[in-house]
Amino acid sequence: MLINQRIRLFSSLAAAAFAVLGVSVYAQIEGSDRGIPVVDSVSNFEVGGIAVDVAGKSADVARLRGWREAQRLGWKKLWQKMHGGNAPGLSDGALDSIVSGIVIEDEMISEHRYIAKLGVTFDRVRAAEILGVGGQSRRSAPLLLIPIMWDGGVAQSYETRTEWQKAWAAFRTDESPIDYVRPIGNGADPLLLTAGQLQRPGRKWWRALLDQYGAVDLLVAQVELIRSYPGGPVTGRFTASYGPDNKVLEVFTLKVQSSAEIPTLMAEGAKRIDGAFARALASGVLKPDTSLIIEQIVTEEELEAPEPDTKAIDPNADKTGADQTDKNKNAEKKPVEEPKPALPTTQTITIQFDSPDPGAVYEAESAVQGVPGVKSASTTSVAVGGTSVMRVVYEGDSDMLRASLSARGYRVQGSGTSLHISK
Repeated sequence: MLINQRIRLFSSLAAAAFAVLGVSVYAQIEGSDRGIPVVDSVSNFEVGGIAVDVAGKSADVARLRGWREAQRLGWKKLWQKMHGGNAPGLSDGALDSIVSGIVIEDEMISEHRYIAKLGVTFDRVRAAEILGVGGQSRRSAPLLLIPIMWDGGVAQSYETRTEWQKAWAAFRTDESPIDYVRPIGNGADPLLLTAGQLQRPGRKWWRALLDQYGAVDLLVAQVELIRSYPGGPVTGRFTASYGPDNKVLEVFTLKVQSSAEIPTLMAEGAKRIDGAFARALASGVLKPDTSLIIEQIVTEEELEAPEPDTKAIDPNADKTGADQTDKNKNAEKKPVEEPKPALPTTQTITIQFDSPDPGAVYEAESAVQGVPGVKSASTTSVAVGGTSVMRVVYEGDSDMLRASLSARGYRVQGSGTSLHISK
């Protein structure tokens, strides 16, 4: 019932927007210059900033040698970061089996030479066996991220592709304790996630909006670009804040010498803001706002439950001793009605699950829907190759749901209304 109300709410908002803005809204939604898929980094380790300079008989040979060298250097850096000291030697074949990708940060290729700055992505599960660390990490509750860039006095979030949005889409969250919900920027995102929405203090809107994205609270990452002159030095003023009230956590500035270096400025700014969010989480400042918790859902069974049967007292009843004795005897003969058991509590639970392919999404939904007591289970945020989010309406205690999922072969982490399941 509450779900239908939310659907009607967003349908009404969309209809009103189309009625007021007309063709411009259509252009805002259907434009081709938006929508940046985020990088899968939940299940990976990454080492960046690896400089290589190699030569070869041809450009392709030199490039392959450069990538091989980057894998070796990346493995050494990853081991030193985890344990310190010298890393155990691995063959190129062994490295190929645990490396899931090469990230090209910058490269120059000539006929016989390859100069580049690269990043190496290691598969978390395979590399964890050699590193001796767990394949899963504990993180915060899902938090919706809105990146806003001010440039020339104009604020942009998901209306168009910006360097700030690109930086967050490419940001590797493998070692961050923050569980970011990063919208792609297509569909209704340009209408719902704008800078103007941060001026909306009403909690009902935010409850419905966050529930649509499978998040429990809001993170805001803002940057204001200050240009000295066209093509010249650029200063970025970064602000990390959270919640519908836009509470500021940290403010800092970074500077580059030319407009061509803005992508580097944005990448470093995203890394610094992630650090601000992580510190706020560790200190207990960054925690879900209790005013954003969705109210208890009332089921149709509870609404249709009959009222308790009460009998009116007859004021003209005979109160003589004999009649009173007869009444006591009749009362003794009347069977005592046993109290009805209390109805189980219905609650909304957010479940994160790994979704390497579309089939994994269907499999997880089917498994959860088959658990006794589950009223509904729907995926609110799909991230193929990453971690998707499912919204579950469950009649019972969350510990019962944990036990049921464990019996179906899932490893269950988390507690309360926020769980993470994996095979």
